[in-house]
Amino acid sequence: MKKVDEFDYELGDMPKEIDFSGGERGRYAKRFAEGTNLVPISPDLAISFPNAESVNSALRLFVEVAQWTSAAEKAVKNLR
Repeated sequence: MKKVDEFDYELGDMPKEIDFSGGERGRYAKRFAEGTNLVPISPDLAISFPNAESVNSALRLFVEVAQWTSAAEKAVKNLR
């Protein structure tokens, strides 16, 4: 499959690989208005994160580790 920047189409033309004919207008409008963040996940990551719960769990762990690391760095600076 070609990279996005390699498609030969002019502005306004959609590549044949993209088909919105089965789409539903406004499907996520209510969630968007409520402040829900919809973020597309790369296909290689989607294998490891098959649902929202697994993504949220990983992000919570990431935040916890980042906060712990930040607190540990501050503690080390205070010891000097």
